[in-house]
Amino acid sequence: MSGPATWREQLASSPELLRTIAPPAVLVALVVIIQVLTPGFVTQESLVVVLADASMLFIMAAGATFAILLGGIDLSIQAVASLASVILAQLLPGYGLLAFPAAILAGLLFGIVSGFVHVRLRVPSFVATLATGGVVAGLALLAAHGRAITIEEGGRLSTAWANGSLWGLPTVFFIALAIGILGFLTLRYSHFGRYSIAVGAGESAAWAAGINVDRTKIIAFAISGTLAAIGGTVLACRLSSGSPTLANQLLLPAIAAVIVGGTAITGGLGGLVRTAIGALIISIVRIGMTFVGVDIFAQQAAFGAVLIAAVAITIDRSKMAVIK
Repeated sequence: MSGPATWREQLASSPELLRTIAPPAVLVALVVIIQVLTPGFVTQESLVVVLADASMLFIMAAGATFAILLGGIDLSIQAVASLASVILAQLLPGYGLLAFPAAILAGLLFGIVSGFVHVRLRVPSFVATLATGGVVAGLALLAAHGRAITIEEGGRLSTAWANGSLWGLPTVFFIALAIGILGFLTLRYSHFGRYSIAVGAGESAAWAAGINVDRTKIIAFAISGTLAAIGGTVLACRLSSGSPTLANQLLLPAIAAVIVGGTAITGGLGGLVRTAIGALIISIVRIGMTFVGVDIFAQQAAFGAVLIAAVAITIDRSKMAVIK
């Protein structure tokens, strides 16, 4: 009896251990439960669909991970992704492949703007990015005249890869994999990565250690904007259209993927491996609910409930004297 009791005591006394163990355990449990409820779920076709959906979600969530690791949040990613899709759809027929860097540079620009508003004007990150997102959404509506823009036949020659596959795996998976590896190496081995963890763990201590906290935050939001734009361009290629509202439904799932994966909303703990697991969990929940027959309108409520539970588990209450 002493063995199980000791294990339970260790798990209860170590929130970090719980954050590490819980996401993979939830992932396995979800697959088993959905397979029991709908035996046709675990097939090659459905798993490829889950992988493509999770890869798309991971690209969006990866950028948000950098902001959340700092103890902040980026609420502009869906607007930036939508603007990038509009820019791509408008420029692709006339400028070809040059439309891709143009759309991605727009995301970089607005990520830097969010960072500057946050650190220079001393505006909380959720307000700064929410306001920037409003500006970006307005620009996307103006540029697209409030409508979706179909990528014309000439431009589709540059987007066919998005719905293709390689070695039986969707192409978008390899894009997500490249982003994940590069992001992992950045967080693990670069000065910026170490500074990000330090700032998230304790901003005052980071200042005292000589870390340029403001520059670290601006870089993090620039990365978030850039990856959101990459996500918008990939989504536009997959759907053969750009729209000022194309990515509006991805904000909550992307944030949920970061938190469900075990990255602490208060910062200082987490990473892209955890976000990848979180993206798989969210995608399995989304697709699994469809398999089981859950009403599509109930899925948003489910995401909200999952996010509340994940925040309650991952939040480091020792950093917050008052919960407000």
